[in-house]
Amino acid sequence: MRKIISSLFVSADGVAEAPETWHFPYFNDEMGAAIGAAMATSDAMLLGRVQYEQFAAHWPTSDDEFADFMNNQKKYVVTNTLTEATWNNTEIITGDVRSGLEALKASEGADIAITGSLTLVQSLLRDGLLDQLQLFVHPVVLGKGARWFDKLDDTVELKLSSAETFTTGVINQIYAPAK
Repeated sequence: MRKIISSLFVSADGVAEAPETWHFPYFNDEMGAAIGAAMATSDAMLLGRVQYEQFAAHWPTSDDEFADFMNNQKKYVVTNTLTEATWNNTEIITGDVRSGLEALKASEGADIAITGSLTLVQSLLRDGLLDQLQLFVHPVVLGKGARWFDKLDDTVELKLSSAETFTTGVINQIYAPAK
């Protein structure tokens, strides 16, 4: 069975919004290796509508080193508002999302990665569909912005699977459901 795995860049106070504005001073080879290892176990991306629209506006015309990977990777978008996906290799999951994701997890393939998409990650945690949560906790307090747990109104117990500290002070924490 495939796993749905979320990786989020977060500040020490839990902010995960707009990491492109605060994350890069902490990126180094250690983090690159951890991200690369996570990417190597997946063959598809799961995105919420907002993240999909942001990525679809950037990657098709990008010439950076990840553009080929991003453009050719299989993508699934969870949305109740988007009716057409124009970005290469993208499928929409709508309607009974839970059943759609359960079928996706049961299908052939490697893991399914989520980068960003906070609302989606929160709903997957609530519904017990997230198999792994990877938090790259950065040593910075932002004080404002959407936190990765803001819309969780129920207790979600997690079990720490591993943790490592990078030389930049970022802590790579990997959690699984406590089940």
